[in-house]
Amino acid sequence: MGVVLVVNAGSTSLKLSAVAPDGSAETVASLAAAPAEIEAVAHRVVHGGERFREPVVIDDEVERGLGELAELAPLHNRPALAAIDEARKLLPDVPHVAVFDTAFHATLPQEAAVYPLPSRWRHDWGIRRYGFHGLSVQWAAERVPVRRLVVCHLGGGCSVTAVLDGRSLDTTMGFSPLEGVPMATRSGSIDAEIVLHLLRTGKLELEQVERALENESGLLGLSGTSARVEELERSDDPQSQLALAVFGYRIAGAVASIAVALGGLDALVFTAGVGERSAPVRADVCKRLGFLGVTLDPDANAGARPDADVAAQDSPVRVVVLHAREDVMAATAARALLRLAPQKSISSLPLRQPGGNSVRSAAAGERVQA
Repeated sequence: MGVVLVVNAGSTSLKLSAVAPDGSAETVASLAAAPAEIEAVAHRVVHGGERFREPVVIDDEVERGLGELAELAPLHNRPALAAIDEARKLLPDVPHVAVFDTAFHATLPQEAAVYPLPSRWRHDWGIRRYGFHGLSVQWAAERVPVRRLVVCHLGGGCSVTAVLDGRSLDTTMGFSPLEGVPMATRSGSIDAEIVLHLLRTGKLELEQVERALENESGLLGLSGTSARVEELERSDDPQSQLALAVFGYRIAGAVASIAVALGGLDALVFTAGVGERSAPVRADVCKRLGFLGVTLDPDANAGARPDADVAAQDSPVRVVVLHAREDVMAATAARALLRLAPQKSISSLPLRQPGGNSVRSAAAGERVQA
């Protein structure tokens, strides 16, 4: 049975994987090395704007439409467009599907999606909150199908998302992937007057501001030495420790704030590179969230390998370390759109529940036993 080639073009890398219907995947070295049994190509595109809210088969018109959106996320959409162009040339005999990170967040209610800005900005220029990391969050929602879920996608880019009954209700990234919590080299949210001040006083030009906010801020800007959490954790330098403290504080604050949308919290997921591999970051965030009922099992957290429930047995909020599988979600979307052999259904991750109770899976209608 054929596989779906998933193309994930990041701002600095190109990741290719061949995903079989059973969810297994193999890394592909290059587009030229794609296996012969490919049935379709699924392209992860970060920003779909207002136009693209569902997966779509890519033709020349769609590719032009994606080009028009490049300015919304230039560091991400432009590499994706380049990969689409190359892949369509090298693999012209199979369908190509664009799958959007913003699509999962199309369910954001107006109160979460709009900025308090003039009508012309919002209605004529499409200035609104879109949200990102949708494929990763959707995977988490299907693997951990509790009713009230918060997903911390912590990698080079970081976001925190509230999911209610399998639907995105609020998220920290907004108009662009720059908004929200601090990231590896991105600032996250700052006072807009800072940018206006720097431009107005001539301290920096527009391009310098953009480069600083995207590539010189976040953990790198705070520490002055590294954007990598594992390197900062090994350092005794006060600035490195400050960077980690700000990181944990802002993430915990985002979780607490976004839980308002859910009216509480049943489970907290840590996923992506930092979320999966950094026990100290998880411990710091969860310690700050103790007032919400989040309690870690220190030993389980320290030795966690995805996928794992690392909450204390009596914690009313489950804490899950989950391996990100955006490739599976992209392949699943392409198969459904093209009506190919369906992807194997996603199984729920068993969660330990206080008192041995089972949890009703709101998204999948299953029971997850303790």
